[in-house]
Amino acid sequence: MKFLSTLLLALSLSTVVQAQDDAPAAPTTAYVNLTPAIVGNYGAGVRLKYYKADIALRVKGENVARVEYHEPLIRDQLIQLFAQQTDEDMNEFEGKERVRKAALAQVRQALVQEEGEALVDDLLFNNLVVQP
Repeated sequence: MKFLSTLLLALSLSTVVQAQDDAPAAPTTAYVNLTPAIVGNYGAGVRLKYYKADIALRVKGENVARVEYHEPLIRDQLIQLFAQQTDEDMNEFEGKERVRKAALAQVRQALVQEEGEALVDDLLFNNLVVQP
């Protein structure tokens, strides 16, 4: 009887271990959405020009909390960057891509200063609307 109980216990433990092995791994990539959208003006001149940017940051799953902690700094850096842009940068596809790359570099630089590493793998525009 004792042998049967031990055998049943061993079989049930192996089933639990196998079920844990079959569980899907945590995603290695996560997206941190900067909400609400960043809204501001850009360019120079008499007439104000506005933008609205919905931005997501692609990060490793274990870095989500660290990036979210620095969201106020990230938003500030992006607002300053967008304010310096021209109509060409904000209205043309190639210009928007340059802005996206510059924004990624700016965010990475700020995080390196604060955390000692970039933490952000990519910056994506979910939506970028401009009113020239």
